Amino acid sequence: MAKPLTDSEKRKQISVRGLAGLGDVAEVRKSFNRHLHFTLVKDRNVATPRDYFFALAHTVRDHLVGRWIRTQQHYYERDPKRIYYLSLEFYMGRTLQNTMVNLGLQNACDEAIYQVQPVSGLLGGPSWCLRSESMSTDVRTGSSLGMGRFMASCFLDSMATLGLAAYGYGIRYEFGIFNQKIVNGWQVEEADDWLRYGNPWEKARPEYMLPVHFYGRVEHTPDGVKWLDTQVVLAMPYDTPVPGYKNNTVNTMRLWSAKAPNDFKLQDFNVGDYIEAVLDRNLAENISRVLYPNDNFFEGKELRLKQEYFVVAATLQDIIRRFKSSKFGCRDPVRTCFETFPDKVAIQLNDTHPALSIPELMRILVDVEKVDWDKAWEITKKTCAYTNHTVLPEALERWPVSMFEKLLPRHLEIIYAINQRHLDHVAALFPGDVDRLRRMSVIEEGDCKRINMAHLCVIGSHAVNGVARIHSEIVKQSVFKDFYELEPEKFQNKTNGITPRRWLLLCNPGLADTIVEKIGEEFLTDLSQLKKLLPLVNDEAFIRDVAKVKQENKLKFSAFLEKEYKVKINPSSMFDVHVKRIHEYKRQLLNCLHVVTLYNRIKRDPAKAFVPRTVMIGGKAAPGYHMAKLIIKLVTSIGDVVNRDPVVGDRLKVIFLENYRVSLAEKVIPAADLSQQISTAGTEASGTGNMKFMLNGALTIGTMDGANVEMAEEAGAENLFIFGLRVEDVEALDQKGYNAREYYDRLPELKQAVDQISSGFFSPKEPDCFKDVVNMLMHHDRFKVFADYDAYVRCQAQVDQLYRNPKEWTKKVIRNIACSGKFSSDRTITEYAREIWGVEPSDLQIPPPNIPRD
Repeated sequence: MAKPLTDSEKRKQISVRGLAGLGDVAEVRKSFNRHLHFTLVKDRNVATPRDYFFALAHTVRDHLVGRWIRTQQHYYERDPKRIYYLSLEFYMGRTLQNTMVNLGLQNACDEAIYQVQPVSGLLGGPSWCLRSESMSTDVRTGSSLGMGRFMASCFLDSMATLGLAAYGYGIRYEFGIFNQKIVNGWQVEEADDWLRYGNPWEKARPEYMLPVHFYGRVEHTPDGVKWLDTQVVLAMPYDTPVPGYKNNTVNTMRLWSAKAPNDFKLQDFNVGDYIEAVLDRNLAENISRVLYPNDNFFEGKELRLKQEYFVVAATLQDIIRRFKSSKFGCRDPVRTCFETFPDKVAIQLNDTHPALSIPELMRILVDVEKVDWDKAWEITKKTCAYTNHTVLPEALERWPVSMFEKLLPRHLEIIYAINQRHLDHVAALFPGDVDRLRRMSVIEEGDCKRINMAHLCVIGSHAVNGVARIHSEIVKQSVFKDFYELEPEKFQNKTNGITPRRWLLLCNPGLADTIVEKIGEEFLTDLSQLKKLLPLVNDEAFIRDVAKVKQENKLKFSAFLEKEYKVKINPSSMFDVHVKRIHEYKRQLLNCLHVVTLYNRIKRDPAKAFVPRTVMIGGKAAPGYHMAKLIIKLVTSIGDVVNRDPVVGDRLKVIFLENYRVSLAEKVIPAADLSQQISTAGTEASGTGNMKFMLNGALTIGTMDGANVEMAEEAGAENLFIFGLRVEDVEALDQKGYNAREYYDRLPELKQAVDQISSGFFSPKEPDCFKDVVNMLMHHDRFKVFADYDAYVRCQAQVDQLYRNPKEWTKKVIRNIACSGKFSSDRTITEYAREIWGVEPSDLQIPPPNIPRD
C-alpha cells in the first residue's frame, strides 16, 4: 500500500482551493528568523526543537496581537452587550495549530519554514511546523476531555467566529489535570507542570490585578452592611487571545492567578519571623495551584470553595469595571446607574461551580453600590443564566453551612435572605405544602446543614438549560421538577456542539479536503452545508475517496500505536474506540465483557472467520475513585492476555490509550471506525466525543442517551447501532428491582466472562484483583451493565456483519457525516445568543491591522 500523505501535505492540497491562503511567506520567514535570533538569542545551528516551536509561536502571535487590539477597540466603540462565560475548567488543547487554522496562516508558515529549513537541516522538512507543538504541551487550564470542559473551549472559538463580544473567565491553574501513566496496568498520576517552559500565548495584565476577600466578620451599621477584618488575596489576570475563523475577531480568555499581597501575615514580622511570613504566602497562592481532577463527583474541600469564590469575585469586579467605563483605554466610570446592567452584561454559569456569582453580584449591588434589594435581585436574575451538566446526584455541589460561615460570612447571610424570599413565594403559591418547601429550599436541613448550589443557580437565573434534548427533559421532569412547575418559562434546551475548525479541518485535513472538492468550503462556518453530501451517498468515486482517507488515517495511527505500545496492529481491523473519563456510568465494563466474549468465541472456534478488531479504551480516572482505577487495571489485564495469545493473532487486540487528552484525541478520532457511546440511558447529559466521531466518519454504537438520541434523529436510527434500555425501561427496572444474578444465570457467555474475571484468569498473579468489580456488578450496580449485555453483544454482531461489506459501511459513514451539521458549536452558540443572552451573531469582518480604520 502506498505511504499515506502527511497532514502537512494534505493541507497543501487544501490550500490550492483557498482554504488556507499562503499569505506573506517572506514576512513570516523574516519574523520567524527575528524571533529565533533575537528573542531567543541563539545560533540557529544549536537551536533546539523547542526554540523553533517558540519562534514560530511568537511569529503567529505577532499576527494575532494587532487583530486582538483592534477587536477590543471595536467593542468599546460599538459598546455591545458583552457575554461572560464563567467556567472553573477550560481545556484549550494545543493552540499553535488552531491559531494558524483560524488566521489562515498555516501554509504561509509551512512554506516559510520550508525555506528556512535547508539552512539548519534540523528537522528535515516543512511538515515539522505543523507537528512542532508536540514539543510543547496541551494548554491544561482545565480537566481532561469531559464535556463541560472542552465544550467551554469550543464555545469560545464559536463566539469569536460569530463576532460576539465574549470573554471566557476561569483560573490559571499552575498544575492542570494530571498526566496519566500506566504502571503494571494501574493508573499513576503525575503532576502536569504545563507552565515549566512558559506559555507563549498568555499576556500577564498586572495593571488589572484585583483584591479578593475571605474570612472576616459582618457588621450591620446605619450606613449599610460591612464585611470587615478579611484576609485579602490578589487575583492577577493572564489573557489568552481566542481568534475567530478568518474574520479578524480575536476575543479574550482571562484566567486568574492567586498572588499574596505584600502585607500577607505581616504580623509575623513583629515577632521577627520574617522567613515564616514569606513562606506563608503559599497559603494564599495555593488557590490557583492545582485543578481538582474529580469528574461527576463533588469533593467538599475548603480549597475548592476558595477557588470558586476567587474566580467569581475577581471576574465580577472586572465585569463591573468594564460596564462602568465605555471608552477604550479609559478607566474613569461613565455609567453609575445599574438599571441597564442586564442590557450590557450576560453572565453564563457553566455548571454550578461559578454559582457564587449570584450572591456576589447581590453583595456588590446592595452593599457596595447601594442598590435596593428588590432592584438588585431583578438585575441579578436578568443577568445570570445557568447551564446544568449532570443528573448524577453525587455530582451536585452541596456545601456545608459551617464552611460558608467561616469563609464567606456575608454571602451566607445573602443566601439565607434569597432563600427566605424564595420560600415565602413558594408557600404563597402552594399553601400548606411543607414537603415542597423542603425539596425546594437552598438550605438542606440535616446533621450537617448544606447549601444546594444547583437550587441557588436555578432561583438566581432567568434561564436554565440542559445540554441535549433528553437531558433537558430529565432536568424538567426529575432533577428540577418543582422549579419547572414554578417557572416553566425559564427552562430551555441547548444541545451541545463542537467546533468544525479543530475537529475536522485541523485534525482530519484529508477528509476536509475530500469534502471541499465536492461542496466547497462554506461548511466550515455553516456545518449544515454538509447536507449537500447526501446526494453523493451512492457516488462510487466519493465512496472510494472517503474510504481511502479513513484507511490513511488508520495506517498513520497504527504506526503511532506500534511505536508507543509495541503492539503489532492490523490496519485492516475495525478500530473500535471508547475514549472518555473512566466512570461506572460510562460503562467501560460493558465493553470489557464484550471483549472477553469475543476472545472466548475465537478460542472456542479458532477456524471460524472473525471480523478483526482493535479495541481501544482510554481516559483518566479521578485519583480517589477506586472502582475507576480497577476498571483501567481490568482493561490492561485483558489486553495482556488477549494480545499475547497466538491463537487469537491479529483478530483481536486490546489497547488502553494512556494519558488521553486533546492532542491524542486529534489522532485517534479521525482513525476510528466504531465509536462507543454506551452509557446507561438517562445518565449522560450530552457527550461531545460522540459528535467528534460522527463528523470524522466513525459509526456509533450507543444507547438512547444524551446527544445520541438527536444523532439518531438527524442521521436515521438505521445508520447508527442503537441498543439497550431506554430511559423509561431503566425507570421500570428501578421500580421492579434490578437483579443482576437473573442475567448472570440466564446468559452462559456472560456467566463465563464474569467467572473468568472473578477467578483471576486475567490476573493469575493476583487472583482476587477484580473481586470488587465482580461484587459491584453482581450486587451494587446502579448502571445495570448486565441488563444491556445481551442487546449489546447482538448489536456488535450487526456491526461485524456490516463491516464485512466495506461499501455499505462507507455509505453509512457518508450519511453520518452529511447529517452531523446540527452538532456544530456555532449552531449551539447562535441559540444561546438569541434565546438566552439577547444578542445577535454578526458576520461583520473587522478590518485587519494593515488596513486603516474608517
